[in-house]
Amino acid sequence: MNKHLEQLVKLAKTDKEIDDFGPKVEVIESKLRASAVKEKDILDSIAILEEDIKDCKVKKSKNELHLAELADKLTELSKKGAIVKTDKEIKALQLEEEISKEQCEFANEEIARLESIIDAKQIDKEEIKEALEEIQKESLEIRKSIESEMAEIEKQRSEVYGTKQKLISQMSQKILTFYEKIRKWAANTTVVPVRKQACYGCFMRINDKTYAEVIKQDDIVTCPHCGRILYKETEEEQA
Repeated sequence: MNKHLEQLVKLAKTDKEIDDFGPKVEVIESKLRASAVKEKDILDSIAILEEDIKDCKVKKSKNELHLAELADKLTELSKKGAIVKTDKEIKALQLEEEISKEQCEFANEEIARLESIIDAKQIDKEEIKEALEEIQKESLEIRKSIESEMAEIEKQRSEVYGTKQKLISQMSQKILTFYEKIRKWAANTTVVPVRKQACYGCFMRINDKTYAEVIKQDDIVTCPHCGRILYKETEEEQA
């Protein structure tokens, strides 16, 4: 194989290795993001429960205050009952007392209902907090695992970058510029093999003359259809 062509094939494979690190990092980071989303959802649920509990406590306090006011009112009505003389005044006081007692009963029922809601939401909150602790523990383990995986990826990436720099230093600047020009649009299909007399970049059949030049591998040959650099695979690569 032509020296320059051999260098281009190696460079293309090296560039692909470098680009392949991107998806690997994305997969690792997606694990951490998923864990963070779970944690945020639980924290949001706790915040909603705390707001509901706070709201119920405010309503309970208002009912307790109203109950205290009704108790004072009933005391006053009792005092008035001892001094009224006419039937009309007695009936008016009795009616007012009945209404106040009904309001007391409603306030007590509402307080009991709110206390029941507060207790239920407190239980939910504690259960969710336990779930949060599990998620946070899981997140910590994921972070530790990710740190290890990222360290290994960075090590591998550094080695591949070193291989690329060494290869580039040995290449002709003219050939390298030609390669980079195609890579701008072809990305990791800049240098592709020919299989069954077809370019494996655009999958178009190439003519006999071009195919013969590819097989000889004496020079850099480009696809007449798409312009990608073509080469003939070794038996090992084909396998």
